[in-house]
Amino acid sequence: MIHFLQTLYGPFFDLNNWKTVIESGSDWLIIFSLVLIECLLSVDNAIVLAAQTQKLPTKREQEKSLFYGLWGAYLFRFLLIGVGTFLIKFWWIKVIGAGYLLYLAINHFWKMAHPHSDQHRSKKRKRLLPLFWSVVVSIELMDIVFSIDSILASLAISPNPVIVLIGGMIGILCMRGIAEVIMQLMKKIPELEVMAYALIALIAIKLFISIPAIDIEIPAAIFGMIVLIAVVITLIVHQLRKRRGPSSK
Repeated sequence: MIHFLQTLYGPFFDLNNWKTVIESGSDWLIIFSLVLIECLLSVDNAIVLAAQTQKLPTKREQEKSLFYGLWGAYLFRFLLIGVGTFLIKFWWIKVIGAGYLLYLAINHFWKMAHPHSDQHRSKKRKRLLPLFWSVVVSIELMDIVFSIDSILASLAISPNPVIVLIGGMIGILCMRGIAEVIMQLMKKIPELEVMAYALIALIAIKLFISIPAIDIEIPAAIFGMIVLIAVVITLIVHQLRKRRGPSSK
């Protein structure tokens, strides 16, 4: 067992390996490419995170949940890179993640359609965890689900786990920045929350059809275009509503 763990995680604790990577210009070019891949593959993760943090009442709690989620993401990324060669067997994690994302989207739109019944249910229902920690746990679970694709893509570019770890850590930090930008936009443009949950439903489908049994991948560039088009349409709808507002009063 100890030998097995040394095989998986030994390269992370080899100081010469770290020294070689840090001093190598070619390795940093690979790391830069991995950061770009991480950001492209994490657009859907950023949308989910931004939508989840909106459940928290204050900006401080929202930022705190992302901070806790950041360190949790680093820990899980370290663990998952070590077992990267086995990740392809974990297709069932994608199925569970897709089901959970679809539940989030359906539940959000159901609450929008039945706001009063939701208030009645929330009084009776007791949480297993406080709201803040339930959001943090949700962020960590989504990080595990979304990490599989990015780790496999990164290991295909470089077999050195240290390079993959550095690229992934920088990429996660960039992705958290994207999530914070989306959070701020959601406050100014409420319609973006509806768009986010519609995209979450699409992300659930995208995640499910990528399992080996179906093996249909939506390229990151195409998904990025879909997100961009959705944002543009949402901004147009927001502007139209703003113009109608004063005249309808």
